[in-house]
Amino acid sequence: MLSAGIWQWASACLQSAIRDRRAVTAVEYALIAGIIAIAIVGGVTKIGNEVGASFNRVSTGL
Repeated sequence: MLSAGIWQWASACLQSAIRDRRAVTAVEYALIAGIIAIAIVGGVTKIGNEVGASFNRVSTGL
């Protein structure tokens, strides 16, 4: 069966990755990069909203 072969291949790849320390390190770096990206997006969004509100106040005052 094709699906059983794919399952065995995926299982073998996963077990190999668990034994390989480089794979674990790559996953750790990916998690750190993801957390940093989320923080950047959140910060830029907050700053963008505050700057937009400031421009709206100025335009309303004019």
